[in-house]
Amino acid sequence: MASISDPRVRDFLLQGTRTGMLAYTASDGRPLAAPVWFTVEDDEIVLNTGKETAKGRSIARDPRVALTADLPEPPYAFVQVQGEARVSEDTDELVRTATAIARRYVGPEQAEEFGRRNGIPGELVVRVRPTKVIAAFDMTD
Repeated sequence: MASISDPRVRDFLLQGTRTGMLAYTASDGRPLAAPVWFTVEDDEIVLNTGKETAKGRSIARDPRVALTADLPEPPYAFVQVQGEARVSEDTDELVRTATAIARRYVGPEQAEEFGRRNGIPGELVVRVRPTKVIAAFDMTD
């Protein structure tokens, strides 16, 4: 089984502006997935979401989630991280993680502004501690 600390997995997850698809469950048990911006810190997936969003409410009910990131062109690849989410509403942590995530997706020139705008009450820092990691690289070989 792969590990998030494996350099190839970690590099894949952090490459460019790759978006993750976060899988979670609706209150009636339906599976749902939503695109998310994320980063990796201390062998955990880190993302932000609103406390009252479908994702935020779902994680409060059931912290089991999965995040998949893929390379949708040859040689095709994917990493899936299954895990347990825990949340924080600490404002300093919200600003810090929102800024770090923004640096990846919108660039350093807009990261601070994005971090301040999104690191506000009502938002959550979500940390996903992996319980299982599945990875496949160079799928056309």
